[in-house]
Amino acid sequence: MEEVGKKFISIVTACYNEAENIELLHERLTNVMLSMPRYDYEIICIDNKSTDGTRDKILTICAKDPKFKAIFNVRNFGHIRSPWHALLQAKGEAVVFLCSDLEDPPELIPRMIEKWEEGYKLAMAVRESSDEKGLYPILRNVFYKVLDKFSDVRQITGLTGFGLYDQEVIKVFRQLDDPYPYARGLIAELGWEVARIPFHKEVRKSGKTKNSFFTYFDMSLLALVNHSKVPLRFAIFTGTGVSVLSILVAIYYLARKLLFWDQFQAGVAPALIGIFFLLGVLFMVVGIVGEYVGLIVTHVIHRPLVIEESRFNFRPGVFPEPAETADPEGPVEPEGPPEPQSAEKPDENEGRDGSGPS
Repeated sequence: MEEVGKKFISIVTACYNEAENIELLHERLTNVMLSMPRYDYEIICIDNKSTDGTRDKILTICAKDPKFKAIFNVRNFGHIRSPWHALLQAKGEAVVFLCSDLEDPPELIPRMIEKWEEGYKLAMAVRESSDEKGLYPILRNVFYKVLDKFSDVRQITGLTGFGLYDQEVIKVFRQLDDPYPYARGLIAELGWEVARIPFHKEVRKSGKTKNSFFTYFDMSLLALVNHSKVPLRFAIFTGTGVSVLSILVAIYYLARKLLFWDQFQAGVAPALIGIFFLLGVLFMVVGIVGEYVGLIVTHVIHRPLVIEESRFNFRPGVFPEPAETADPEGPVEPEGPPEPQSAEKPDENEGRDGSGPS
């Protein structure tokens, strides 16, 4: 039950196979919020059909802590739709989102709330450095510089999605009704002034990351097609340039053949090279256009973000109305969690990360 006279903070996290981290995450979040007695709070955790016992641990936490609320999806809905759905369910005056892998330090939440109290609608953690090694951080930095250069609006470098969102922002997110959003781009697109809180991003201490090359590739394409028309214009310029080049080469070969009919032997090599080059450009252009068409189809079909299997510790009559992204029928909300159940057998759709929004 909410405490009268206290501002209410919602903390939202999403998980997929985080059995080694979920209990420590709950402990750290609880300690942080108890250190700020001026605020009441709830923790909403959405599980993306975990198979490693994460759900058992979530149910145990729900049984002990009524402020810890859980949503179980019927299947893995991916690393974008599931966290976004959970974010839209939050009813707090301010909503904090963080990943469940503990790479986002909960101890930054008090600083975010301070900025919120100063009047900022958004107080976002911005990654200034990281313990991550290898090629991914280099490619990520290059991509964000490219996105910032070609985007229609100025992007915030180092933004991870970890931060505090005023309920006014969440209401706008609900009104957008975006079935596959790129949250970092939306923050820049909507134009609110952002309080930036620099932090050092640590690597996860337990468990394995679910983000693969294809996950990052998906987010990269989503960012580009959502917030830039440059790929389409690049396709137009490339197609035009290749067409002009092809005409010039054709004129050159025709002139050489007419002037030196007996000596000039063009052969088939130039023709084959030209054909394969043109086909390569054609497929690239079709692929770029296809990304935009696919995005349009996603919005037109308008499937629900997720289908919920069950909820725990949500009290009827308290939950906000705008959650149209849930199952239209809506699962029956139990008053308390049942006994922990064993992990279920994974299905063919699993394997995608459910740890955070884009």
